[in-house]
Amino acid sequence: MKPISVIPCLDMKDGRVVKGVNFVGLRDAGDPVENARFYDAQGADELAMLDIAATLEGRANRIEWAKSVAEVISIPLTVGGGISSLDDIRDLFAVGVTKVSMNSAAVKSPDLVSEAAEAFGADRIVVAIDGRRNAAMASGFEVVVSGGKKGTGLDCVEWASRCARLGAGSLLPTSMDGDGTLAGYDIAFTKAIADAVPIPVIASGGAGTLEHFSDVVEQAGVASVLAASVFHFRTLSIAQVKDHLASRGIPVNR
Repeated sequence: MKPISVIPCLDMKDGRVVKGVNFVGLRDAGDPVENARFYDAQGADELAMLDIAATLEGRANRIEWAKSVAEVISIPLTVGGGISSLDDIRDLFAVGVTKVSMNSAAVKSPDLVSEAAEAFGADRIVVAIDGRRNAAMASGFEVVVSGGKKGTGLDCVEWASRCARLGAGSLLPTSMDGDGTLAGYDIAFTKAIADAVPIPVIASGGAGTLEHFSDVVEQAGVASVLAASVFHFRTLSIAQVKDHLASRGIPVNR
C-alpha cells in the first residue's frame, strides 16, 4: 500500500479562502498565501486550490491566485475551477501549478480530458466529480455541476468509469450531501467510485474527526484524503491526521 496523501483544500472566492456547508453558506477562512505557507510548513503532502465561482461567473480561473500560492510552497499544487481549454491548462502550468482539476468542463466536453492527458500527461489531469443522492440513478448518485446548482442526469459511477477510460490520472469525488458537514466522508459514494476505476481516488467532503480519515481509507480504498474545514479552523492539524492514520497501520509520508 502506498502512503496516503493528506491534502488541505483552499476553496477560493473573491480572492479569499472560504468554506461552506453543502456548497452554500460560505464563511471566510483567511488569506490563500498565508494558508498555503502554513500547510506547507505543517507537512501537507499536496495542496488543492479550487476557484469555486469561476464557472458560475462564466470566467477562467484567476491565474494570479494560483501563481501567488505556487510561489510560496514546495509541495504539489492542484488547481481547479473555470478550466475549459488546453490553453487554460497550459497557462496554469506556466505559473507553477502541478496538476489541474476539471469538473463542469469535462462534463460539457469529455474529449478535453483525453486531449489534456495526451498533451500534458495523465498524472497531471484530475477530474473532479461533484455528486448528490438521486434514486433515479443506477448507482444512486447523480453528477452535479456549476457549484452543485445543476443536475446533469449522469450517473456518478458511470461517469467516473468513463473519465478513467478517457485518460484522467485521478478522480476527486465530492459528496454534496456531506460537504462541510463534519459528519464524515460519504463512504458509500466514495467507495462506489473507487471500486469502479483503476486510478487513484481522492476522498473529499465531510471530514470532521480523526476517525473519519481512517474510515474512508479503510472502507473505501482511497489514495488520498482531502479536507478543508477541519484544517482551516484548526480543529485538526496535518500531523494529527498523519499520526492517527499511522496508528491504524496506514502508511503516510513523514
